[in-house]
Amino acid sequence: MKMNLEIRPILSALMRSKTGAILVALQVAISLAILANAVYIVNLRLAVVARPSGVVAENDMFSLGISNRKLGDHAAQIAQQKQDEATMRAVAGVSGVVRVSQVPISRSGSTSSIYLDLKQTTPSASVSMYLTADSLNRIWGLKLIEGRDFNAGDYREIDESTSRDFVDTVIITKKLAEKLFPADTSAIGKVIYFGSGSDAQLTRVIGVIEGLQTHGAQNGPEGEMSVILPIRLSNDPYSVFSIRAEPGQRDRVMKDVETALRTASASPLIIRTRTMEEDRSKRYRADVGLAWMLIAVCVLLLLVTASGIVGISSLWVTQRRKHIGVRRALGARRTDILRYFITENIMITTVGIFCGVASAIALNQLLVSKLELSKLPVPYLITGSIIFWILGIIAVVGPAARAAAISPATATRGI
Repeated sequence: MKMNLEIRPILSALMRSKTGAILVALQVAISLAILANAVYIVNLRLAVVARPSGVVAENDMFSLGISNRKLGDHAAQIAQQKQDEATMRAVAGVSGVVRVSQVPISRSGSTSSIYLDLKQTTPSASVSMYLTADSLNRIWGLKLIEGRDFNAGDYREIDESTSRDFVDTVIITKKLAEKLFPADTSAIGKVIYFGSGSDAQLTRVIGVIEGLQTHGAQNGPEGEMSVILPIRLSNDPYSVFSIRAEPGQRDRVMKDVETALRTASASPLIIRTRTMEEDRSKRYRADVGLAWMLIAVCVLLLLVTASGIVGISSLWVTQRRKHIGVRRALGARRTDILRYFITENIMITTVGIFCGVASAIALNQLLVSKLELSKLPVPYLITGSIIFWILGIIAVVGPAARAAAISPATATRGI
């Protein structure tokens, strides 16, 4: 009953000052609509940035490229590759070395179209190809969830400039298996073709790993479309090695490995080293930048909304000084005045929140249609509403406290 008696005069006062109330409610609505969608996008971006590459303990990994090694015949090149690996393995702190065609998230590598039938005119998938001379499961710590790893008989040493030889076995990611064979419980033993027509190369799936991001690390399932092939190539002018260091020793090992290779080589070498952290930072720089920009926008929106509530509440306090003084003279306590202004603000904020929720849903629908964004989850709307309710109460406390502190004698002077 007491609340009803308070709400009626508040509504009457708001009807006489509609402009200020409408502006505050509109500001809350716009801010909530933007905030809910912005925070959702930030979380989506940060989830993409944090998604696992498939490589265990990325902080211990780095890649090393040699670009000007003098090329001999096929046998000499293969021997040199193995000698380079042996030189690197001999460095203290190195726990694993593998020659590989590319590394995850590096944005440098090769892709291939794969088919399930030679009669297909369009590929079943475009995959990132990891050609490896040793077990990536062991050195990268990939999780094998079905089938087996490569054995010694699976590996091929191929001169890509003269030979059309190909491997009989491949390992694929879980996401790729689900895309290629959605109706099957297992991908083991399935045939896939690299290329089409008379140039197609047939191979069979012998293993499925939990995950391995592509070199491009695309957003969505495409970023997991990876295939591992047991191939050591010659006549490749740029040799890439992936090296795992003992925990905490990576930076020292990087320097020592480079020094060891230069010392062992009869001619100068061009060597480039790069950590997985650097690859991840470069790949997701734009995503992190967008997230921070949206966070800044959210903070500014909250500050502007709070400032608007403080400003309009302060204005109303000034305009109602005599009204407040009369109420105090008639026996209203400070808590009554404080409650009056807080209740008034809650009513305005609530209207703004309802409009903001509707606007947030409408804005999300626009983003879904234009940017292929997923639908805004309800918890973001609920959390955003609670934040603006709390923000409204906190913002009005200062002006309301000043109003409650006005003495009846000061406020009614001149009446």
